[in-house]
Amino acid sequence: MRTKVVSGVFSTRREAQHAVDRLVDAGFRREDVSVLMSDVTRARELDGAPPIITPPSNRAAEGATAGGTIGGTLGAVVGGLAAVGSIAIPGIGMVAAGPMVAALAGAGAGGAAGGLIGALVGLGVSENEATDIRDRIREGRIVVTVECARDRAARAIAILRGEGSIEITAV
Repeated sequence: MRTKVVSGVFSTRREAQHAVDRLVDAGFRREDVSVLMSDVTRARELDGAPPIITPPSNRAAEGATAGGTIGGTLGAVVGGLAAVGSIAIPGIGMVAAGPMVAALAGAGAGGAAGGLIGALVGLGVSENEATDIRDRIREGRIVVTVECARDRAARAIAILRGEGSIEITAV
């Protein structure tokens, strides 16, 4: 089955939280949802906040093997997404949680901002759109992505738009 990656850019944790919750409530698999944000945004929006997504009890053991794991705050904050994996990307001060971690780790994102762009391009995002996503993260925005069947992309777009996404990309 062919898939699409749908991404939405959010200004606040609350909007991103609602988008993730709505995607999961609509039947999108928690394992297909990722969240990307800068370290500064994580500190501003998430320190001391409840999880973006509640952890699935059967996925916790898998989190230790995906990408470079960051503990403490991000792992606790993104709950179920951290169970899929989380990574800190030095040099650009970014954190990621969810399946996007594998793409970032595979692209060598641990060393440079180019890894994020390369990972997104590898998923089918144009280089211009990938650069825009990177810039939004640097500006303090939160990016929520979901990988889904092509016939469900319109539903994912509607959910992200309905929860306040200021930009949407679907590839």
